[in-house]
Amino acid sequence: MNQQEIQNLRQDYTAATLSENDTKGDPINQFEQWFNEALAAKLHEPNAMTLATATTNGKPSARVVLLKGFNQHGFMFYTNYLSRKGKEITKNPQGAITFFWAELQRQVRIEGTIEKLSKEDSERYFHTRPKGSQIGAVVSPQSQEIEGREGLEKNGVSWKQNMKARKCPNHHFGEAIS
Repeated sequence: MNQQEIQNLRQDYTAATLSENDTKGDPINQFEQWFNEALAAKLHEPNAMTLATATTNGKPSARVVLLKGFNQHGFMFYTNYLSRKGKEITKNPQGAITFFWAELQRQVRIEGTIEKLSKEDSERYFHTRPKGSQIGAVVSPQSQEIEGREGLEKNGVSWKQNMKARKCPNHHFGEAIS
C-alpha cells in the first residue's frame, strides 16, 4: 500500500450524533451507559483501554490494559510495579486512558492522577484471576528482556507446583485513574 492509499483510508462516522441534551450530567454515569452499550453490542473486549503514562522528563509510552472496574473514585486496572508502566506511574502518577469502540463509532478519553488501590483489593482481585493468568503475572518479568521461553516455562512449572501457598506478589497492585 502506498502513501496515497493510506491517506485515502477513511470511515464516515455518521451512525450517531452527540449533543449535550443527549448526555447525562455525570460523566461516570455517561460512561456506564456507553460501556453497557459496548457490552450489549458484544464487542470483543469492550474493557480494553489504552493506558498512556510518561517519564518525569515527559517521554510518553502507551499500552493496552483491561479495565477491571469503575466508580465515582476512578477507573481500575491492575499492573506490575516492576514493569515500565509501573515505574512510570510511581515517579509520575499522571496518566490517560482511551477506550475505542470502532463498531459503535465512539471513543472515550479520560485524563487524571493514578493512585494505588489497597493491598487488600489487589490481593482479592489477584485470586479471582484464572490460575494461568496468576502464574503469568508472577513469572513474566514485564518490560524486561528474557533469555527465552524455556526459563519462563520452568518458572511457571515451579510456581504452579507450590501454588496453594502463593500469595499475590508484592509488585502486583491495582490502580485507579481519576
